[in-house]
Amino acid sequence: MPIVTVQQGPRSIELKRELVARITDAFVDTLQLPAETVQVWIHEVPADSWAAAGKLTADR
Repeated sequence: MPIVTVQQGPRSIELKRELVARITDAFVDTLQLPAETVQVWIHEVPADSWAAAGKLTADR
């Protein structure tokens, strides 16, 4: 059973639904797995707890 972890900033529930559907479809299509075996964990990190290129995302 594949478990996919996505780390990202907060997104709307609609975008998360689309994301998990597409990730699941990719595993079903590529690995020929039943959709029921694919698990997706979304770990949302606030903008003040994530940085890139030496700057907090909240400061961009």
